Parts: sequence; structure tokens; C-alpha cells
Amino acid sequence: MIRFALITPFLLAACAMAPGSGGERPAPVYEGVETSLLEGNLVQFHVSMRGPRTVGDLDTYAECAAAQYALIRGYGFARHVRTTMKQAGGSRTADAVYLISPSLPRGLRTIDAEVVVADCAANGIPTV
Repeated sequence: MIRFALITPFLLAACAMAPGSGGERPAPVYEGVETSLLEGNLVQFHVSMRGPRTVGDLDTYAECAAAQYALIRGYGFARHVRTTMKQAGGSRTADAVYLISPSLPRGLRTIDAEVVVADCAANGIPTV
């Protein structure tokens, strides 16, 4: 039993690697963003992607879209309101809502749009 427990992590790691890939997963495919102005400065973003490395990748994609949208509208900040995620076939989708603002809004999940857009560009994540 102990030998099996010690070997299992190594076997799982080997199975996760595609032959000839050097253990790297393929890059995620960003399938697009749809935006909808809800009310006032509330904006809804539907983002879709294939092959995210983590659930956080989908959140980051939505955040990048929200940051770029805020800049396009002449605002410098956004605050995350909510996100729901689902998987359909090979695609993962998120429905995220952000409040865009000219000044730093109150709340825990605020973003500086210029900083986030620059970070997204540096990491190859598309924006709106």
C-alpha cells in the first residue's frame, strides 16, 4: 500500500504529459468576448476559451476584457461584481459583471485598468 502511494504521483505526472511535448500543455485558445451595458456603469462580459490551464485563466480573460472596456469608455478603474462559469463541450465560458468607474471604486476586487491591460498584453491575453 505504501509503495503504491509513493508511485502514484509520479505515474499521474507522466500521464498528464503529452508525448513529445516536454510536459507543457498547449496554449489556451481565446474564443471571444461579448459585452453588454446593463445599467449605468454595470457591464456584462461573456468570455469563452478552450484549454485554460486553471479556472483562474477564465477569470483573468474576463478581467482583461473589463479593463480594456473601461479604458475605451474613458474610465480608469473597474470593480468585479460577480462571475458565473460553465463548461459546454470543450469550451469554458464565463458570464462576468463589472462596474466601471472614473475613480477607484470601493470594494475588494478592484482593478486599475491601465495596469491590467498592460499585464494582459505582456501575457498574451487578448482584450476587447
